[in-house]
Amino acid sequence: MVFKKIIVLLCLLGVVSTLTAQSMYQHFADSEMKRFPEAWQLDHGKRLYFGYSQGLGCLAMLKVFEKTGDKKYFNYVEKWADTLINEKGEIHLYELSAYNVDFVNSGKILFELYEKTKKQKYRLAIETLIHQLKYQPTTLEGGYWHKLIYPHQIWLDGVYMTGPFLAKYAKLSTDDQYYDKAIDEILITAKHTLDPRTGLYYHAWDESKKQAWANPQTGQSPNFWGRSIGWYFMAVIDVLDELPLDYPRRDKLIQLAQSLANALANYQDNEGLWWQVIDQPKKERNYQEASVNSMFLYAYSKGMNKKYLSKSYKSLVDRLYQGIQKKLLKQENGLWTLIQCNAVAGLGGNPYRDGSYDYYVGERIRENDAKATGPFIMGCIEGGF
Repeated sequence: MVFKKIIVLLCLLGVVSTLTAQSMYQHFADSEMKRFPEAWQLDHGKRLYFGYSQGLGCLAMLKVFEKTGDKKYFNYVEKWADTLINEKGEIHLYELSAYNVDFVNSGKILFELYEKTKKQKYRLAIETLIHQLKYQPTTLEGGYWHKLIYPHQIWLDGVYMTGPFLAKYAKLSTDDQYYDKAIDEILITAKHTLDPRTGLYYHAWDESKKQAWANPQTGQSPNFWGRSIGWYFMAVIDVLDELPLDYPRRDKLIQLAQSLANALANYQDNEGLWWQVIDQPKKERNYQEASVNSMFLYAYSKGMNKKYLSKSYKSLVDRLYQGIQKKLLKQENGLWTLIQCNAVAGLGGNPYRDGSYDYYVGERIRENDAKATGPFIMGCIEGGF
């Protein structure tokens, strides 16, 4: 009897050990799947849609699948894509005529789905998105307009939507022109949005200089929005991940990533975090925002893992993760939650978004926005958390 009790106790200890050993990326991925049982519900989705936020969340789930080998994460993503895309490769509610680069982001998941399932419809859907980019309106230098309704405008967000997708397609198609286009997107954007004084990037650039938010001399938007810089930082790191080691201009992207990493380090606060408007921490109504911190967790961690960035940023990443745990992460009813997520921010449109400080700090805040949760999961994988 005593022997049996010892065995039971050891078994229980084993279970406890297994539970505590599970990494944060898996805890949080499981929390997301419980909150949003269908992938279209990610980011609080209300309908089946090829949304860039759902695509980002699903990309994170595929990373968890790659790390753990647990097929439930892959199946979660594949069910979404399989429902969205018909046998002709047509995407539910996709509108080519909108020439909206946001549509392209979700296409990143299709490469792995096609590789694993061999379903031809995923390859056809990839070609659908490439067709869009072949005809996407551009600035005079060839930088993609963010959307047809935002003419002459390059946004940092858009570089993440298109750059890594193009680089993945270059590898799939063995056509180097798509590597070149991905690099062009990053460098053209840097040319027009970088502020040499701070090393930070403005959210957007209007080539026509006609937008009310655009500086009449430079065409740049007026503020450094945290998440937009996060999109851009992740784009640079992810494009580097796809480029052949000896590819022309690869060194320029590494230098850009290193310069940005160095500049951002100057704005990390004493709790390890960055703010919604990065260069104005602690100003009235500004706040430590979850998506920018999650995106930086991912970009710094992966950059170090791939040796694009110096290992000296390890202490910065550790402080960042501790800051997220302390200020932006909570657990309720067994589920992990990210708080202080900026729901959305943009420029122009109706009602008009002027890119002012008051605009960025006044936009809606919510919990578990996929623009934060997806990068957080991927950042925890890269950071070993």
